[in-house]
Amino acid sequence: MKLAADRLLGIVLIGLAAFVAVQAMQLEVPFSYDPVGPRAFPLGLAILLAALASVLIVKPGTNEAWPGRQLGVKLLLVLATLLVYALLFTKLGFIITSLLAVTSLARMFGAPWGKALLTGGLMAVVSYYLFAHALGISLPSGYWIEPLL
Repeated sequence: MKLAADRLLGIVLIGLAAFVAVQAMQLEVPFSYDPVGPRAFPLGLAILLAALASVLIVKPGTNEAWPGRQLGVKLLLVLATLLVYALLFTKLGFIITSLLAVTSLARMFGAPWGKALLTGGLMAVVSYYLFAHALGISLPSGYWIEPLL
């Protein structure tokens, strides 16, 4: 039986979920202001990822063909964008890095420059205020802006 692309992806995602779970179990902080601790969120995501990936294995889609070259390149560009996002997150700060990432992702999927920039700006600013003010999560402002503050 030929291994379907969905099933192979499901197996890879279960491996990723296991990796995230192992890394989450190693999280320790010297003090805890949260009764749940820092492990809960990554463990919850790992469990959810494993559950959804198992659906891909048990019941793959009807199209068992691998994605075409153009889609494969686009997926690699998305992965590269997210890696650059992770590398620049603390250096440039949340708002600037999110603006650049969302704008480039929108452009990759065919949005015109104006709409891509508007979407990137709105998502960066709104998500910053949601995380920082509504949820109380501390986000990096970036090394470039700290001297200005």
